Amino acid sequence: MQNDHTFTFTDTTIKVNRVGYGAMQLAGPHVFGPPKDEATAIAILREAIELGVDHIDTSDFYGPYITNQIIKKALYPYPEKLTIVTKVGALRGPDSSWNPAFSKKELINAIHSNLINLGVKALDIVNFRFLPRDGDENASIAEAFSVLADLQQKGLIRHLGLSNVTPTQLKEAQKIAPVVCVQNMYNITKRKDDPFIDELAKMQIAYVPYFPLGGFSPIQSSKLNSIAASIDSNPMQVALAWLLQRSPNILLIPGTSSMIHLRENIKVRELKLTPEIIAQLNTI
Repeated sequence: MQNDHTFTFTDTTIKVNRVGYGAMQLAGPHVFGPPKDEATAIAILREAIELGVDHIDTSDFYGPYITNQIIKKALYPYPEKLTIVTKVGALRGPDSSWNPAFSKKELINAIHSNLINLGVKALDIVNFRFLPRDGDENASIAEAFSVLADLQQKGLIRHLGLSNVTPTQLKEAQKIAPVVCVQNMYNITKRKDDPFIDELAKMQIAYVPYFPLGGFSPIQSSKLNSIAASIDSNPMQVALAWLLQRSPNILLIPGTSSMIHLRENIKVRELKLTPEIIAQLNTI
């Protein structure tokens, strides 16, 4: 059963609060190397749990490895109802580059690496992150996704998702194994996935927007600023609230390394935007 605050992943018993936490920013600059202050990173994770977060998004290629190690240090043994979602499909170069890692060996190694660094025997949800080669956004993902489906059958993965994919790739993956979530770039200014979100909602598949606040270059809009000021809020809270009201299958994973911003992000659970404000925001 869905309500304004929770979502149950299709074909699972996993029910989460719709406002989660993205752990990417717990690593160092450019998501590479250790954080400047590990103690603060640990405190933020623990505070997130105290504030009701039960869904953390991460990956072993954040750092690499460092973010998952911090999560384990902060939260292990994990709360019973905590769902940790990780991603595979990329490797980091020594120059902090993001490189496709789709081979069977690379994917198997990535799953075992996530298991070790998170300290678990099975991963709750694993997203296959597609990085296009040669500009082909609709390239087949069947071979790579089949590797993960096999690892799922072996008990190393409970549920599978996709990231940075198209509707065509979703349909291809669904012929191999159930897909419980899709994680793509989407926010109030980047709305290419509008039809995709509606399609996923009909299937009760979660849609998890990454860069919900614009990414490393935050959303800048005078209209957003003025609306936020008119309701005694801040622009980023309004942008997140808009996402929550966009569709009931949208789950948020705003990331931050700031305790203040974490608390502001969690407060959007209670921020209700009027139809008039939604209409204004839809013109951005």
